[in-house]
Amino acid sequence: MEKRSAFWREIVFKPHFVAALAAALALAGLSVPATAQDAAAPAIQGQDVAPQDNDRSQEQTGRNRRNRNSAPPPPTPEELAQRAQVVATAANVNCQVTQASLLGQTDAGALTYEAACATGPGYILINSTPPQAIDCVLLAGQAQIERARDPAADVGTQCVIPQNTDVLRVVSVYATEAGVTCTVNEGASIGKSREDNLIYEVGCDGLDGAWLERLPTGWKLTECIQVITQNGTCRYSTAAEQAATLKARFASNAEAAACDVTQGRYMGANANGSFFEAKCAAGNGVIVRFNPTFEVQQVYPCETAQRIGGGCTLTVVPPAPEAAAQ
Repeated sequence: MEKRSAFWREIVFKPHFVAALAAALALAGLSVPATAQDAAAPAIQGQDVAPQDNDRSQEQTGRNRRNRNSAPPPPTPEELAQRAQVVATAANVNCQVTQASLLGQTDAGALTYEAACATGPGYILINSTPPQAIDCVLLAGQAQIERARDPAADVGTQCVIPQNTDVLRVVSVYATEAGVTCTVNEGASIGKSREDNLIYEVGCDGLDGAWLERLPTGWKLTECIQVITQNGTCRYSTAAEQAATLKARFASNAEAAACDVTQGRYMGANANGSFFEAKCAAGNGVIVRFNPTFEVQQVYPCETAQRIGGGCTLTVVPPAPEAAAQ
């Protein structure tokens, strides 16, 4: 059986995989915008004041003080949400802003907001030309990758509104859309494919996790037992969870269910189905062929499966009696 070629030939973990992230944020020079109060109180340069001008100077000082006291109040939470909504709409992101905060302004003077949305991820919104929106889940995923490389790494501006820091909330929705049926207990953005598609990893409670690739036409799901054979890694899945997933799929077939799975391996796929090897607690092993919905189609004991994908590797198969006698 010819093994299916790996489609995860390379995952691009660029230092800034969010396109032009550093340039978009430009927050290294982030500064708090001048308030209306500050604008109404111009700095008074040092100068000599003639004694006869003291009264006039005191009058001007009093006028300045009154102007400062009558400055308009800061924007309300509702006004901030409305302003952020304008930027989100202009940036063409699907976000109904429910909460927003003003982070400051870029060196170029563009106001920068953080916005939480009614559904989906939140965003850092920059009122630049053109307006820009950076996904909070992508920012958090990139920060996690960079901190894994260097715990002291400067990961730049991150989202801090509590709803926006709940990455699992967003990724769980993506998992459901992609067809994941387990209880998702971990999740993160992990990078981009060579085709520039966003990829997320999810972990499952007691079962194998998966990678989710956002294609232009929808989601592509690849279980971690497959990912690890295609030059990828999964942080949220264990070998025991992969074995548990195979065991659950074996349950509907008496011959397969006789194997108490302790270890599993994805072997590949062809027109006939996908093939997995399982090591059994009794010391034997099997190769199982599934259809696309993971119904067991055929069970091959390792003793007779040498011609299927190179045979079993998890189970040591003793040589046939005829071969041993030679």
